[in-house]
Amino acid sequence: MANSAQARKRARQAAKRNAHNASQRSALRTAIKSARKAIAAGDKEAATAVFQKAVSVIDRIADKKRIHKNKAARHKSRLAAALKAMAA
Repeated sequence: MANSAQARKRARQAAKRNAHNASQRSALRTAIKSARKAIAAGDKEAATAVFQKAVSVIDRIADKKRIHKNKAARHKSRLAAALKAMAA
């Protein structure tokens, strides 16, 4: 356990930050899952709308450096490819 006042405060801040980052990662995963589900359902217009929201969430979390920009690009690319394949 932290012994100094500074260490106690840093522990509190770390716990708060960890909880916030975890909720953002959870939101990211939820957005990706909902986009995949919409694409699998087969409704092109609904899937496009959900895809755009997912891309927004992915970009927002990558900008805050919760995930690497290349990981964000990979997720967006794979979702876009799945959406495009749906039309064919």
